[in-house]
Amino acid sequence: MAHPKRKISKSRRDKRRTHYKADAPSLTTCQTTGAVHLPHRAYTVDGNVYFNGKILIEKAVVA
Repeated sequence: MAHPKRKISKSRRDKRRTHYKADAPSLTTCQTTGAVHLPHRAYTVDGNVYFNGKILIEKAVVA
């Protein structure tokens, strides 16, 4: 197993780790429903499941 020959300083280690920040997810607004959702994902509005502005699954009506 590889071992470092010299100790890596905390500042050098932390410089490498700065790129692992969490980013806020990008959101899009549906032109049909006006709902804000993740792009390329199905989303629900009032019990109906939408994808790409079209209904995939309609809410069942209970009589």
